[in-house]
Amino acid sequence: MEFIDKLFDAAPLLALFVTVGLGYIAGKFKVGRFVLGGIAGTLLVGVLIGQLGIKLDPGVKSIFFALFIYAVGYQGGPQFFQSINRRTINQLISAFVMCFVGLLCVLATAWMFDLDRGTAAGLAAGGLTQSAILGTAGDAIAKLDVSPEQIKIMQTNVAVGYAVTYIFGSLGPIIVATWFIPMVMGWDIRAEAVKLAQSISGGRPELDPGQFDAIKRVATRCYKVTASGKANGKTVSAAQNGLSDSKIEAIFRDAKEIDVTDQTKLKSGDIVAVTGLISDIAKTEGYLGTEVQAPSEFQLVEEAREIILTNSKLAGHTIQEINDHVNADLRRGIYAIRIRRAGHELPLLPGLELHKGDELHLVGTPKDLDRVQAKVGYKIPAGAFTDFVFFGFGMALGILVGMGTVKLWGVPVTLGTGGGCLLSGLLFGWLRSTHPRFAALPTGASNFLRDFGLAVFVAVVGLTAGPQAFVTIQKFGLTLLLLGVAVTIIPQIVVFYFSYYVLKIRNPIEALACVVGGRSANPGFAALLSKAGNATPVATFTVTYAVANVFLTLWGPIIVGIISKNAGQ
Repeated sequence: MEFIDKLFDAAPLLALFVTVGLGYIAGKFKVGRFVLGGIAGTLLVGVLIGQLGIKLDPGVKSIFFALFIYAVGYQGGPQFFQSINRRTINQLISAFVMCFVGLLCVLATAWMFDLDRGTAAGLAAGGLTQSAILGTAGDAIAKLDVSPEQIKIMQTNVAVGYAVTYIFGSLGPIIVATWFIPMVMGWDIRAEAVKLAQSISGGRPELDPGQFDAIKRVATRCYKVTASGKANGKTVSAAQNGLSDSKIEAIFRDAKEIDVTDQTKLKSGDIVAVTGLISDIAKTEGYLGTEVQAPSEFQLVEEAREIILTNSKLAGHTIQEINDHVNADLRRGIYAIRIRRAGHELPLLPGLELHKGDELHLVGTPKDLDRVQAKVGYKIPAGAFTDFVFFGFGMALGILVGMGTVKLWGVPVTLGTGGGCLLSGLLFGWLRSTHPRFAALPTGASNFLRDFGLAVFVAVVGLTAGPQAFVTIQKFGLTLLLLGVAVTIIPQIVVFYFSYYVLKIRNPIEALACVVGGRSANPGFAALLSKAGNATPVATFTVTYAVANVFLTLWGPIIVGIISKNAGQ
């Protein structure tokens, strides 16, 4: 142990990365559906290793938290601003009320049990499962006009409060959203999810868990035109009108591929390659002729392309509405195989409403995709390189905003670097979605900044907490645990009934998705998805989750500003 102590003293960064590695190993601990998670694991391991008295430059914690929170804002920017519309107003209100009730519960318990600012902020971070509060509250505490010793103790108490309350903070939404509320309301989550999917898909049946559709959504097949076929003698343009959204890709005549234009006429004996949805292709044989094997020399090059939706004329409309109003010649040859929003895959159903920032995964020939891309948005690979000009200015703007102080009800509140970089990230993420030429930060890069930034930040928090952590646990341990249960459970129950009876969010899946989304509860969302057996909760969750991420993060400095008790008082 003495050797390890000396080694970590000589190389504190070694202790930092060992903490991250061991923390994520500990995070794999699983009981039933509950997984501790890498962040909570890293914090706990950090506290243990911190008993050796590791000393790290405070700047390490600040820079990695700033990178993490900027990436969170950047990724949520498009969805956050897009979610502010009349169609989702009730969901937005539900998410904000959930955050606000959570804040009130934290403040009430802090006053009733005489908690200091740091412990109260830690209670919020763990009970509301918002790790970012660790940083925003810590920044605010560092700027208080108190002694350095008090600042250190309160920053430690933030970490301890989080560690003590986090586990039930993660379990609570799972229990409430997938067992308690459905039991009280008499809901069968799976049946309600199937019903919702059918209502937005025109009755299309949903598959049970473990089942999958073995038929490909899009296919290319070849047909030999017969003299009796309806397409014989017609131009390609006229023939395609009888093929729904399927497209004639190539024509072989006398064993040679010929150039295809809209005016090319089909002749008996031609071999025609047709691409389309499998449901449309099934109708082609009777229209063109008999299906045959493709010529050995024939090769059709197609591309699967991810395009970010930025066209405001398409956003806010359902897939069915767009399909009905877009010219057939424009959409022909282009097929959607997947749609993702805020990292979650959405159900590809006619009633799905598209938002700015959605990732559309389309299949078609490069020529057809180029034609449609100009009408939809921009290709994701176009942003393969980080725009460091905007990234640098975005971080700088966040730090400047965080230096300011505002008054809420006469209480001075400073956002700190964390809150400032969150707002800056939201702004630049929205800018990227509306002006694709600017502020590029690829998904892979932003994911790395978010995940690695938070992991390093939490590791530093745990390491610097050190022996003081056990002092706080001995003083508040059981009390904090029970208070965490209250902060976790009360807002969910209160806001569910508020949303159901006042906001009229009556659909069971949407109501439950509001509960887990408004709590920024990823474990609860995963459990709800598992119970639903389909992706119907995703759309509501992404709207409420984006709002909750912003407001819960901002609660850190607000709690520190409103609570007046300092450590040692």
